Amino acid sequence: QVQLVESGGGLVQAGGSLRLSCAASGRTFSNYNMAWFRQAPGKEREFVAAISWSGGSTYSANSVKGRFTISRDNAKNTVYLQMNSLEPEDTAVYYCAAGSRINNYYAPSGYNYWGRGTQVTVSS
Repeated sequence: QVQLVESGGGLVQAGGSLRLSCAASGRTFSNYNMAWFRQAPGKEREFVAAISWSGGSTYSANSVKGRFTISRDNAKNTVYLQMNSLEPEDTAVYYCAAGSRINNYYAPSGYNYWGRGTQVTVSS
């Protein structure tokens, strides 16, 4: 089992920045590929960004490219999502996910473990 706990969400004005963190415990963190997804009210959960187990490969949704950056620190068992130039459309609950064998980084079904989420609200 892997336990994931997100933090860093909050209320921010459009154009502002937030840094989300996801702390992992349980099995060896460096064995897992990690990702961030988000879900807005009335919408399906959507892919935001992912990073391979080594940190050597990253993937981002087109909607956040150039604004959001995913990174990880395997020594701290933590994955981060730096969010800049936030827009009201980024308002959602953000979830951290972990998967050991990923065929498709963009699909929620590939991830075995999920956190409970952290709310991000961007005001206009």
